[in-house]
Amino acid sequence: MPTRSARTAWTGSLQEGSGQVELVSSGVGKYDVSFPKRAADNADGTTSPEELIAAAHSSCYSMALSGQIAAAGGTPESLDVTADVTLSPDPAGGFRISKIKLTVVGRASGIDADGFLAAAAAAKAGCPVSKALAGVDEIELDATFES
Repeated sequence: MPTRSARTAWTGSLQEGSGQVELVSSGVGKYDVSFPKRAADNADGTTSPEELIAAAHSSCYSMALSGQIAAAGGTPESLDVTADVTLSPDPAGGFRISKIKLTVVGRASGIDADGFLAAAAAAKAGCPVSKALAGVDEIELDATFES
């Protein structure tokens, strides 16, 4: 299996510094990062590790759920997945990712709502990114099946 790479070039201190994260393997772009914007409510045109984790988790979960639906005998038609990643102060000092919420609305044929919900839960448990994030206190799933 392949290894994928990203690179960040950073200059300056935590509070005054900034950087650019580059998606090296795909070559699709470079994105500005900044700690003050990372910790602010408005990202103001910069990305953050949490947003990149959210992108990784939502895309991985979509693939895992598609596979689980097929394994249950269904045919995935559409999946709309959002991952919300929360950065919080860590009681031990610094910061931590305290919560991830996966929200999925899906359409599939050949499977009922109960089968979809079972596939959604199995995908959450089996998604490689979910497994990598097992140290997060809470990974919540909100799944909706549209018939």
